[in-house]
Amino acid sequence: MVHLGRIYTKSGDDGTTGLGDGERRAKHDLRIAAYGTVDEASSAIGLALAHGAHEELAGILRSVQNDLFDVGADLCVPGVGGEKLRIRPLYTERLEGWIDEHNAALEPLNTFVLPGGEPVAAWLHMARTVCRRAERIVSELGTVEGEELNPEVLRYLNRLSDLLFVLARVANDGGRKDVLWKPGQTQEGERP
Repeated sequence: MVHLGRIYTKSGDDGTTGLGDGERRAKHDLRIAAYGTVDEASSAIGLALAHGAHEELAGILRSVQNDLFDVGADLCVPGVGGEKLRIRPLYTERLEGWIDEHNAALEPLNTFVLPGGEPVAAWLHMARTVCRRAERIVSELGTVEGEELNPEVLRYLNRLSDLLFVLARVANDGGRKDVLWKPGQTQEGERP
C-alpha cells in the first residue's frame, strides 16, 4: 500500500528521482519519461472527465486512469516478473472489449478524423496523442541494452490509444460531430 506522509522529500533536488526498487536515475532518463508521459495521458483523460463525459464513458475513463497508475507502477520497477505490480494481458483484453463494443455503433470512416468536435472528444484526442507519445518512449526504452521491460505495457498503450480514438468519436455524438480530414482541401481552393 502507498503511504504519502510528506509531499516533498528534497531528494530530487540533485536532478535524480527514485525508481520503485530504490535505484536513483536522472529525471530525464527514458524510464522516467515513460511513466511521466503515462501520467500526462491520465491527466488529459481527467480533463475529458471534467468537461462532462457522460456516465458510461466516465466509468470507462476512470477505470483507464486507474490502469494507467498500474502502468506507471510497472514501469517504475525495472523487470518483467516478480512480486511487483505488472500489467497482464487481461488489461489489454478489457480495452479490446470496449473498443469492439463502442466501435460497432459508429458509422465506418472513409477518411481520417481531425482532433476536435465536442470538448470531451477534443480532450480524448489529446489523451490519445499523449498515449501514442508514451508508447513511442516505452518502445525506445525497450531497445536500451540492460533495460528489462514488460512487453504487455507496450501492447496496453497501443490498444489504449485505439480506445481513446473510438471514445472520442462516441463523445462526438456517435461520430456525427467528428471533424473529417479533406485531403488537399487547400490545393483545391476550398474555403472553410
